[in-house]
Amino acid sequence: MPFTSTISGTKHEGIHGFLIKPHVNHYCVAEKGTLNVLNIEPYSTIGLQLEARFTENKDTVVFESPTQTNSFFQTSRESLEVNTIIDSLLSKLPNIEYDERITKIVEYIKANYFQSDITPQTFADMVFLSPSRLAALFKKQTGSSLSKYLLWTRLRQAIYMTLSDKDRNLTDIAYDTGFYDLPQLNKYMYEMFGMPPKALKHNSDLIQVY
Repeated sequence: MPFTSTISGTKHEGIHGFLIKPHVNHYCVAEKGTLNVLNIEPYSTIGLQLEARFTENKDTVVFESPTQTNSFFQTSRESLEVNTIIDSLLSKLPNIEYDERITKIVEYIKANYFQSDITPQTFADMVFLSPSRLAALFKKQTGSSLSKYLLWTRLRQAIYMTLSDKDRNLTDIAYDTGFYDLPQLNKYMYEMFGMPPKALKHNSDLIQVY
């Protein structure tokens, strides 16, 4: 269904979607149905691929029709579904044989993101590489720096906790996801999404996690 969105102060009516870079102010209104929001880590392989599709000096792409959306994301189906877009994005990923050391670190982050004392040396000691060599290898294979990958994992978990349990204290969520305190979580949430977790908590609902 078409919806209305104000992006960087400009109102767009009857649109079917948009793609924006981080930190772009936007506000959406959908009278019927549900808005699907994909937050893509900007330093990931997919994030960098999408950034390259923006025209020069532009930080927004607005889709006036489902056809425009499907064309931009290079999908083969006529219907506009979020799963179709996700499948298309994933299909463009390069076929990489991941180094077992990188896999080990990714699995470690999944299981231990909440530990606030994780440092570059923590990862280096795990795989017997210097921090600089490991950083270069991780960046080459994932498109993201180690620090950004860890931060994004923590933010993703903080968002999930905030939206899945609205009664939960935000300070507790900050501590439970590896941030030193709520101000630090506020800082990174605002940098990446343009809003603090309090605003997210009161203005969004968790419908489905992809």
